[in-house]
Amino acid sequence: MKQKLDFDNQKKKGSKSSQEISEHFISDFTLDLELVRKKIGHNSDVNFREFHIGGTGVCAAVIFVDGLSDKELIEKHIMKSLMVSFSEKYNQESPFVKGDISKEFIKNQILSISELTEVHDLNDLVSKVLTGSTALLVDGVPNVLILGTTKGKSRNIEEPVSEVLVRGPRIGFTETLSDNTALLRQHGDNRDLSIINFQVGLRTKKELVIAYIQDIADPNLVEEVKDRIKKINIDDVPESGYVEQLIEDNYLSPFTQVQSTERPDRVYSALTEGRVAILLDGTPFALIVPVTFSMLLHSPEDYYERWLPTSLLRLLRYFAAFISLFGPSLYISFVSFHQGLIPTKLALSIMGTREGVPFPAIIEALIMEVAIEIFREAGLRSPKPIGPTIGIVGGLVIGEAAVQAGIVSPFMVIVMALTAISSFAIPQYSAGITLRMLRFVAMFFAAIYGLYGVVLFFLFVCSHLVKLKSFGVSYIGPIVPYRVSDWKNFMVRIPLMMKKRRP
Repeated sequence: MKQKLDFDNQKKKGSKSSQEISEHFISDFTLDLELVRKKIGHNSDVNFREFHIGGTGVCAAVIFVDGLSDKELIEKHIMKSLMVSFSEKYNQESPFVKGDISKEFIKNQILSISELTEVHDLNDLVSKVLTGSTALLVDGVPNVLILGTTKGKSRNIEEPVSEVLVRGPRIGFTETLSDNTALLRQHGDNRDLSIINFQVGLRTKKELVIAYIQDIADPNLVEEVKDRIKKINIDDVPESGYVEQLIEDNYLSPFTQVQSTERPDRVYSALTEGRVAILLDGTPFALIVPVTFSMLLHSPEDYYERWLPTSLLRLLRYFAAFISLFGPSLYISFVSFHQGLIPTKLALSIMGTREGVPFPAIIEALIMEVAIEIFREAGLRSPKPIGPTIGIVGGLVIGEAAVQAGIVSPFMVIVMALTAISSFAIPQYSAGITLRMLRFVAMFFAAIYGLYGVVLFFLFVCSHLVKLKSFGVSYIGPIVPYRVSDWKNFMVRIPLMMKKRRP
C-alpha cells in the first residue's frame, strides 16, 4: 500500500514537472514544426497547413483549431497575403537569399492582422492556439508569430432572466468577456475605469478581469481582490460561482458575501460607489465586492423611479424578508405555546381549522415547507413549457387535497403561501435561498422553545451578522458600524438631489 502511494506521488510530481518544463524553439522550421506536431498534432481539430511564401520558396505553416479560429480571416489576411501579396511587395530587384526575410517586413507590411504577438516557448504557443489564435512559423524567422483570429460563439445581448425590471435598461451580460467589458465601457467616457486582466485555472485557463474606478475605489480593497484571485488554485473555473466561493471571507456562513448580477447597470452603479467588479469569461454573471445585506434587498429600479414609491417598495421588501424567515416559526410558536397571545376570535378560528389534523404544528409546517420546496425545484428544473403547469398542479391541486384529507389545516396553507410569495419578492435569488434555509432552523427553535426560541434564533443570527465581513466591510453596515449618513439609502431612498456623498 505504501509503495502504491509513493508511486502515485511520483506520478503527480512527474506530471507537474512535465507541465512546468519550458521548451524553446530553435529557429529550425522542420524541427520546430515537428515539436508542435508531437505536442498537439494528435488532436483531430488542430489543422496544420504548410505552404511556400510567394516568390521566395521559403517554407511556412499556419496552425489553428477548427471551429475556434476564423477561417475566412486566415485565408484572406494571412495565407493570401503571404502567398500572393508577398511577391508583389517584396523587393524583386535584388536576388532572394534564403533566410533574409525579415520578421519586421512580415509584421509591418504583409500581415493585416490587428492582434499580433511573438512567442518563443512551446507551451505559450499551445495555450494560444487552443484558445482560437493562429500560429505562424516561417523558415529562417526566429520565434513564432501568434495572430489573433479567435472566432468565439456568442449569443445576442438580451434582457437578464434573473433580474427583470419594469423600468430600466433591457441589456444583460453574455458569456463573452469582451462583450461584457464593452458593455461597461458603453456607459460613457470614463478614463478612470480600469479593467485588469488575470488568468485562472491550472489546466483549463480562463480569462478573468477586475473592474474598478481608480480615483473612487480604495487601493487596499483592489489589492485584496487581486491577492485573493491570484491564490485561486483549481484546475478549472467553469463559472463565476467558483470564484465567489474561493474568495469569500467565511465559507461556513449561510449568507452570501459576494453579490452576483447579470445587469451592467447594477455593476457600473456599484463601481461608482467604490466597489470592485469581477467578470469571468464564459458566464453572464458578474461579481461585486464588498457587499452588505441591504444591497441584496435593493433593486436597480429603485433609482429609476421617484423616491416615494421606491421607499415604500423597499420597506415592503424588508417586510417580505422578515415574513420569509420568521413566518412559519411565529405560527408554530403561537399555536403550540402562546395561544393566549392570539385574539380570542382568531384563536377559535385557528383551532377550528386544526380540528382533525393528526400532526403537531411543527410536523404540519415541515410537510408543507418541504412540499413547496420540491414544487419550486421541480418547476425550476423542468422544461420551460411545463414548468408553470407543475407550479399550478402543486400549489392548487395537491394543497387542496392535503386540506381535504385533513393532513394540514387551511390556516397553515395560507401561512406557507404567504411565506413562499414573500421569498420571491427578494431581488437577489441567492439571498432568497439563504432565508429559505434559515427558515427551517427558525422553525425548530420555535418548536422547542416557542416565542423565546424565535427571539434566541434572531439573536444568534444578529451576532453572526455583526462579526461577518465582506472584504473588510461590515456585512450589516450602516447598522454596525453606525453611520447616520448611509441611512439615507438603507431602508428608504431619499431624493437624488439630497445624495451628496458615496456610501
